[in-house]
Amino acid sequence: MTELSAAHDAAVTDRGRLAGSAYSSDRDLAARQSLYQWQTPRYDLPGIVVEKLSDVRVRGSVVDIGCGNGKFIQRLREDRPDLSLLGLDIAPGILAGVPGPVAVADALRLPLAAQSVDVALALHMLYHVPDIAQSVRELSRVVARDGLMIASTNSDRDKAELDDLWQRAAGDVLGIGRGPARISLSARFSLEKAPSYLREAFGRVETIELPGTITVRDPEPVIAHMASYRAWADQHDVPFEVTIERAHAILVDHIALHGAFEVTCLGGILVCRR
Repeated sequence: MTELSAAHDAAVTDRGRLAGSAYSSDRDLAARQSLYQWQTPRYDLPGIVVEKLSDVRVRGSVVDIGCGNGKFIQRLREDRPDLSLLGLDIAPGILAGVPGPVAVADALRLPLAAQSVDVALALHMLYHVPDIAQSVRELSRVVARDGLMIASTNSDRDKAELDDLWQRAAGDVLGIGRGPARISLSARFSLEKAPSYLREAFGRVETIELPGTITVRDPEPVIAHMASYRAWADQHDVPFEVTIERAHAILVDHIALHGAFEVTCLGGILVCRR
Protein backbone atom coordinates (compact mmCIF):
# COMPACT_ATOMS: atom_id res chain seq x y z
CA MET A 1 0.00 0.00 0.00
CA THR A 2 1.38 3.40 -0.95
CA GLU A 3 1.62 6.24 1.53
CA LEU A 4 -1.11 8.10 -0.37
CA SER A 5 -3.54 5.16 -0.41
CA ALA A 6 -2.87 4.53 3.29
CA ALA A 7 -3.78 8.16 4.02
CA HIS A 8 -6.97 7.83 1.97
CA ASP A 9 -7.92 4.63 3.80
CA ALA A 10 -7.35 6.34 7.14
CA ALA A 11 -9.54 9.26 6.06
CA VAL A 12 -12.35 6.99 4.84
CA THR A 13 -12.40 5.14 8.18
CA ASP A 14 -11.72 8.02 10.59
CA ARG A 15 -14.44 7.83 13.27
CA GLY A 16 -14.30 11.54 14.07
CA ARG A 17 -14.74 12.48 10.43
CA LEU A 18 -17.56 9.98 9.91
CA ALA A 19 -19.49 11.05 13.01
CA GLY A 20 -18.73 14.70 12.32
CA SER A 21 -18.42 16.36 8.92
CA ALA A 22 -19.23 13.35 6.73
CA TYR A 23 -22.50 12.25 8.32
CA SER A 24 -23.44 14.96 10.81
CA SER A 25 -26.64 15.24 8.76
CA ASP A 26 -27.96 13.46 5.70
CA ARG A 27 -27.21 16.34 3.29
CA ASP A 28 -24.27 14.76 1.52
CA LEU A 29 -25.54 11.18 1.71
CA ALA A 30 -28.87 12.28 0.23
CA ALA A 31 -27.01 14.03 -2.63
CA ARG A 32 -25.21 10.79 -3.47
CA GLN A 33 -28.43 8.78 -3.23
CA SER A 34 -30.42 11.22 -5.36
CA LEU A 35 -28.18 10.85 -8.43
CA TYR A 36 -29.67 7.39 -9.04
CA GLN A 37 -33.07 8.80 -9.97
CA TRP A 38 -31.56 9.45 -13.41
CA GLN A 39 -30.32 5.87 -13.79
CA THR A 40 -31.70 3.33 -16.24
CA PRO A 41 -32.67 0.72 -15.45
CA ARG A 42 -34.02 1.95 -12.14
CA TYR A 43 -33.48 -0.36 -9.18
CA ASP A 44 -35.66 -0.30 -6.10
CA LEU A 45 -32.89 -1.18 -3.65
CA PRO A 46 -35.06 -1.12 -0.52
CA GLY A 47 -37.58 -3.24 -2.43
CA ILE A 48 -34.89 -5.79 -3.31
CA VAL A 49 -33.94 -6.03 0.36
CA VAL A 50 -37.59 -6.46 1.35
CA GLU A 51 -37.90 -9.26 -1.20
CA LYS A 52 -34.84 -11.04 0.20
CA LEU A 53 -36.48 -10.94 3.63
CA SER A 54 -39.66 -12.63 2.40
CA ASP A 55 -38.86 -15.84 4.32
CA VAL A 56 -38.12 -14.06 7.60
CA ARG A 57 -40.74 -15.06 10.13
CA VAL A 58 -43.32 -12.76 11.68
CA ARG A 59 -41.75 -10.82 14.58
CA GLY A 60 -38.32 -11.60 13.19
CA SER A 61 -35.56 -9.21 14.21
CA VAL A 62 -33.62 -7.05 11.74
CA VAL A 63 -30.71 -4.75 12.55
CA ASP A 64 -29.54 -2.17 10.00
CA ILE A 65 -25.91 -1.43 10.84
CA GLY A 66 -24.70 1.88 9.45
CA CYS A 67 -28.32 2.73 8.70
CA GLY A 68 -27.53 6.33 7.72
CA ASN A 69 -30.68 8.35 7.01
CA GLY A 70 -32.91 5.31 7.40
CA LYS A 71 -33.91 4.81 3.77
CA PHE A 72 -34.07 1.02 4.16
CA ILE A 73 -35.58 1.05 7.64
CA GLN A 74 -38.42 3.27 6.47
CA ARG A 75 -39.25 0.90 3.61
CA LEU A 76 -39.13 -2.13 5.88
CA ARG A 77 -41.48 -0.41 8.31
CA GLU A 78 -43.93 0.18 5.47
CA ASP A 79 -43.73 -3.26 3.83
CA ARG A 80 -42.93 -5.50 6.82
CA PRO A 81 -44.51 -3.90 9.90
CA ASP A 82 -44.40 -7.35 11.53
CA LEU A 83 -40.61 -7.22 11.87
CA SER A 84 -38.68 -5.92 14.87
CA LEU A 85 -36.31 -3.27 13.48
CA LEU A 86 -33.26 -1.57 14.98
CA GLY A 87 -31.07 1.04 13.31
CA LEU A 88 -27.45 1.53 14.35
CA ASP A 89 -24.98 4.13 13.14
CA ILE A 90 -21.73 5.65 14.33
CA ALA A 91 -22.94 9.20 13.55
CA PRO A 92 -25.52 10.59 16.00
CA GLY A 93 -26.50 13.47 13.72
CA ILE A 94 -27.66 11.37 10.81
CA LEU A 95 -29.97 9.33 13.07
CA ALA A 96 -32.11 12.38 13.90
CA GLY A 97 -34.73 11.67 11.24
CA VAL A 98 -34.67 7.87 11.35
CA PRO A 99 -37.81 6.23 12.76
CA GLY A 100 -36.83 4.48 15.99
CA PRO A 101 -35.62 2.55 17.75
CA VAL A 102 -32.10 3.63 16.83
CA ALA A 103 -28.79 3.79 18.67
CA VAL A 104 -25.23 5.00 18.19
CA ALA A 105 -22.93 2.01 17.82
CA ASP A 106 -19.60 0.90 16.38
CA ALA A 107 -19.69 -1.90 13.79
CA LEU A 108 -16.57 -3.40 15.38
CA ARG A 109 -18.33 -3.85 18.75
CA LEU A 110 -22.03 -4.37 18.18
CA PRO A 111 -24.18 -4.00 21.31
CA LEU A 112 -26.05 -7.21 20.52
CA ALA A 113 -26.01 -10.69 21.96
CA ALA A 114 -24.68 -13.65 19.99
CA GLN A 115 -27.16 -15.07 17.46
CA SER A 116 -29.76 -12.50 18.54
CA VAL A 117 -30.98 -11.26 15.14
CA ASP A 118 -32.52 -12.96 12.15
CA VAL A 119 -31.15 -10.47 9.64
CA ALA A 120 -28.25 -8.02 9.68
CA LEU A 121 -27.97 -5.33 7.00
CA ALA A 122 -24.63 -3.68 6.19
CA LEU A 123 -25.50 -1.53 3.20
CA HIS A 124 -22.81 0.68 1.67
CA MET A 125 -20.96 0.99 4.96
CA LEU A 126 -18.34 -1.75 5.45
CA TYR A 127 -15.75 0.29 3.53
CA HIS A 128 -15.93 2.82 6.38
CA VAL A 129 -14.90 0.25 9.02
CA PRO A 130 -11.17 0.24 9.92
CA ASP A 131 -11.03 -3.55 10.30
CA ILE A 132 -13.42 -5.04 7.74
CA ALA A 133 -12.63 -8.64 8.67
CA GLN A 134 -13.42 -8.00 12.33
CA SER A 135 -16.68 -6.28 11.43
CA VAL A 136 -17.71 -9.28 9.30
CA ARG A 137 -16.96 -11.55 12.27
CA GLU A 138 -19.19 -9.32 14.42
CA LEU A 139 -21.97 -9.59 11.87
CA SER A 140 -21.59 -13.37 11.89
CA ARG A 141 -21.62 -13.41 15.69
CA VAL A 142 -24.95 -11.60 16.06
CA VAL A 143 -26.82 -13.35 13.22
CA ALA A 144 -28.73 -16.52 14.08
CA ARG A 145 -27.43 -19.79 12.66
CA ASP A 146 -30.20 -19.89 10.06
CA GLY A 147 -30.13 -16.12 9.60
CA LEU A 148 -29.22 -13.80 6.79
CA MET A 149 -26.76 -10.98 6.23
CA ILE A 150 -27.07 -8.53 3.34
CA ALA A 151 -24.27 -6.17 2.36
CA SER A 152 -23.97 -3.77 -0.55
CA THR A 153 -21.24 -1.76 -2.24
CA ASN A 154 -20.00 -0.48 -5.60
CA SER A 155 -17.64 -1.99 -8.15
CA ASP A 156 -14.10 -0.77 -8.72
CA ARG A 157 -15.42 0.22 -12.16
CA ASP A 158 -18.37 2.23 -10.85
CA LYS A 159 -18.80 5.83 -12.13
CA ALA A 160 -15.49 5.94 -14.02
CA GLU A 161 -16.76 8.99 -15.93
CA LEU A 162 -16.93 10.97 -12.68
CA ASP A 163 -13.35 9.99 -11.89
CA ASP A 164 -12.33 11.20 -15.35
CA LEU A 165 -14.28 14.45 -14.95
CA TRP A 166 -12.60 15.12 -11.60
CA GLN A 167 -9.11 14.51 -12.98
CA ARG A 168 -9.78 16.75 -15.98
CA ALA A 169 -11.06 19.54 -13.74
CA ALA A 170 -8.21 19.11 -11.24
CA GLY A 171 -5.68 19.13 -14.08
CA ASP A 172 -7.10 22.40 -15.38
CA VAL A 173 -6.94 23.95 -11.91
CA LEU A 174 -3.34 22.84 -11.43
CA GLY A 175 -2.31 23.66 -14.98
CA ILE A 176 -1.31 20.08 -15.81
CA GLY A 177 -2.74 17.43 -18.14
CA ARG A 178 -4.63 15.38 -15.57
CA GLY A 179 -4.90 16.05 -11.89
CA PRO A 180 -4.83 13.59 -8.98
CA ALA A 181 -7.63 11.07 -8.62
CA ARG A 182 -10.57 11.79 -6.37
CA ILE A 183 -11.00 9.72 -3.25
CA SER A 184 -12.97 6.48 -3.57
CA LEU A 185 -15.10 5.57 -0.56
CA SER A 186 -15.94 2.03 -1.65
CA ALA A 187 -12.49 0.92 -2.87
CA ARG A 188 -11.59 -0.88 0.38
CA PHE A 189 -14.71 -3.08 0.16
CA SER A 190 -15.63 -3.04 -3.51
CA LEU A 191 -17.90 -5.50 -5.26
CA GLU A 192 -14.78 -7.34 -6.42
CA LYS A 193 -13.14 -7.49 -2.98
CA ALA A 194 -16.23 -8.08 -0.82
CA PRO A 195 -16.81 -11.82 -1.39
CA SER A 196 -13.41 -12.82 -0.02
CA TYR A 197 -14.11 -10.90 3.21
CA LEU A 198 -17.63 -12.27 3.56
CA ARG A 199 -16.76 -15.91 2.88
CA GLU A 200 -14.50 -15.93 5.93
CA ALA A 201 -17.66 -15.97 8.05
CA PHE A 202 -20.48 -16.93 5.70
CA GLY A 203 -20.32 -20.10 3.63
CA ARG A 204 -22.70 -18.94 0.91
CA VAL A 205 -22.35 -15.50 -0.69
CA GLU A 206 -24.59 -14.56 -3.62
CA THR A 207 -23.60 -11.44 -5.55
CA ILE A 208 -26.38 -9.57 -7.35
CA GLU A 209 -24.93 -7.04 -9.78
CA LEU A 210 -26.99 -3.94 -10.55
CA PRO A 211 -25.53 -2.28 -13.68
CA GLY A 212 -26.96 0.86 -15.20
CA THR A 213 -26.34 4.21 -16.84
CA ILE A 214 -27.08 7.60 -15.34
CA THR A 215 -28.03 10.18 -17.98
CA VAL A 216 -28.32 13.84 -17.02
CA ARG A 217 -29.09 16.87 -19.16
CA ASP A 218 -28.40 19.32 -16.36
CA PRO A 219 -25.05 19.44 -14.55
CA GLU A 220 -26.49 20.05 -11.09
CA PRO A 221 -27.18 16.42 -9.98
CA VAL A 222 -23.64 15.39 -10.92
CA ILE A 223 -22.09 18.43 -9.27
CA ALA A 224 -24.12 17.85 -6.09
CA HIS A 225 -22.84 14.26 -6.03
CA MET A 226 -19.21 15.33 -6.48
CA ALA A 227 -19.56 18.10 -3.90
CA SER A 228 -20.94 15.60 -1.38
CA TYR A 229 -17.34 14.43 -0.84
CA ARG A 230 -16.49 17.74 0.84
CA ALA A 231 -15.77 15.96 4.15
CA TRP A 232 -12.73 14.44 2.40
CA ALA A 233 -11.67 17.65 0.62
CA ASP A 234 -8.25 17.49 2.28
CA GLN A 235 -7.60 14.14 0.58
CA HIS A 236 -7.97 15.38 -2.99
CA ASP A 237 -4.60 17.16 -3.28
CA VAL A 238 -6.25 20.04 -5.14
CA PRO A 239 -8.40 23.05 -4.14
CA PHE A 240 -11.75 21.32 -3.70
CA GLU A 241 -14.31 24.06 -4.36
CA VAL A 242 -12.37 25.47 -7.30
CA THR A 243 -12.16 22.00 -8.84
CA ILE A 244 -15.92 21.56 -8.38
CA GLU A 245 -16.49 24.86 -10.18
CA ARG A 246 -14.25 23.79 -13.03
CA ALA A 247 -16.06 20.43 -13.28
CA HIS A 248 -19.33 22.33 -13.55
CA ALA A 249 -17.99 24.37 -16.46
CA ILE A 250 -16.74 21.24 -18.23
CA LEU A 251 -20.15 19.60 -17.79
CA VAL A 252 -21.98 22.64 -19.16
CA ASP A 253 -19.83 22.51 -22.30
CA HIS A 254 -20.20 18.73 -22.64
CA ILE A 255 -24.00 18.82 -22.35
CA ALA A 256 -24.24 21.72 -24.79
CA LEU A 257 -22.22 19.71 -27.32
CA HIS A 258 -23.64 16.20 -26.75
CA GLY A 259 -27.06 16.85 -25.23
CA ALA A 260 -26.38 14.79 -22.11
CA PHE A 261 -23.69 13.43 -19.80
CA GLU A 262 -23.64 9.71 -19.09
CA VAL A 263 -22.21 7.88 -16.10
CA THR A 264 -21.77 4.10 -16.10
CA CYS A 265 -22.74 2.52 -12.78
CA LEU A 266 -22.12 -0.88 -11.27
CA GLY A 267 -23.26 -1.53 -7.75
CA GLY A 268 -24.43 -4.70 -6.13
CA ILE A 269 -25.94 -6.54 -3.21
CA LEU A 270 -24.34 -9.53 -1.50
CA VAL A 271 -26.67 -11.99 0.21
CA CYS A 272 -24.84 -14.07 2.80
CA ARG A 273 -25.83 -17.25 4.59
CA ARG A 274 -23.88 -19.81 6.63
